[in-house]
Amino acid sequence: MAYLFTSESVSEGHPDKVCDRVSDAVLDLFLEHQKDARVACETLATTNRIVLAGEVRAKEDILPSIMGKIEDRVRAAIKDIGYEQEKFHHAHFEFQNYLHEQSAHIAQGVDETDDKEEGAGDQGLMFGYACRETDELMPAPIHYAHQILKRLAVLRKEEGRDDILGPDAKSQVTMRYDDDGTMLGIDKLVLSTQHAVGASVDDIRKLVTPVIAELLPDGWMPAADDFLINPTGKFEIGGPDGDAGLTGRKIIVDTYGGAAPHGGGAFSGKDPTKVDRSAAYAARYLAKNIVASGVADKCTIQLAYAIGVAAPVSVYVNTANTGKIADKLLQDRLIEARLFDLKPRGIRTHLGLNSPIYAPSAAYGHFGRQAGEAGAGTFSWEATDLADKIAELV
Repeated sequence: MAYLFTSESVSEGHPDKVCDRVSDAVLDLFLEHQKDARVACETLATTNRIVLAGEVRAKEDILPSIMGKIEDRVRAAIKDIGYEQEKFHHAHFEFQNYLHEQSAHIAQGVDETDDKEEGAGDQGLMFGYACRETDELMPAPIHYAHQILKRLAVLRKEEGRDDILGPDAKSQVTMRYDDDGTMLGIDKLVLSTQHAVGASVDDIRKLVTPVIAELLPDGWMPAADDFLINPTGKFEIGGPDGDAGLTGRKIIVDTYGGAAPHGGGAFSGKDPTKVDRSAAYAARYLAKNIVASGVADKCTIQLAYAIGVAAPVSVYVNTANTGKIADKLLQDRLIEARLFDLKPRGIRTHLGLNSPIYAPSAAYGHFGRQAGEAGAGTFSWEATDLADKIAELV
């Protein structure tokens, strides 16, 4: 029996994504000055106000200088997103910074010593996933939901069409599948986008329809009745003025759109000693390379860690009955081959995570991107350089 599956994305101007961008901008600032700085930055955004809270650690001689640069970096991020509204403007919002020094109890469990390897920054479980629905080895619904909003952001910012479109937007793609999982096309498409005062739904439809149709495979653009635009009728008040935002509230948008499990931890604002982030990247890297190798058509990887302990407490591989060999055998061979060190330091070193590469990941998904698409070192976990070695394990 055919079935439907839906995923959503939100734009860089969505209130929660504004907060993710700010938190990652702060993280990048610290890593620019010290590669092993520790950051756990949470952001709140509301009408004309941004508040930071969390823990940081850097060398005493550079910490005051870094702290002094944070406000300018935050305002630059909001300006780049495009907020110049009366009640949320990059130059005028009130800014409060409550970042403080990292807990010594966390540090003592994580830091490397003469008799202890560097441990994981927290306990938890992380998932990675890959499948053959798109060239990026991502589920199609979340892939196209992201692409729609990315393209509309380009339209708004680079092609001078911001007289109609605003920074805040959501997309939702409902995909129709045959009973064997074959994609049959898009059943419903929803776009809610902030817009200029007085712009009508018809104005927006005329602008966005050809742009979206160009992104989709031939025959996938739904009929007008199945393409819902601003279902409430009006979306003039957007961003943090319309709804408060918080870091880390869009974890399903950030990952696989609900097509795969999520461990629960958010990514943005966390330095790579936090396995919520780095191990989720590692799990995606392994899953993507397994699918890219041809060993399986789908793959889910789960990793689990204990705070202060270097090695993962468990590794799990599931290819949903698409693998060329049994999952347990593939799992054992991956571990025995030691193609990728899954300890926190090993992950960071292999993927080059101690660099200021994180702000581009704050919107349009952490996965399904091109390695290096936003500059040297970005999205390194999307590389498929292990595929040939994994193919040799079968």
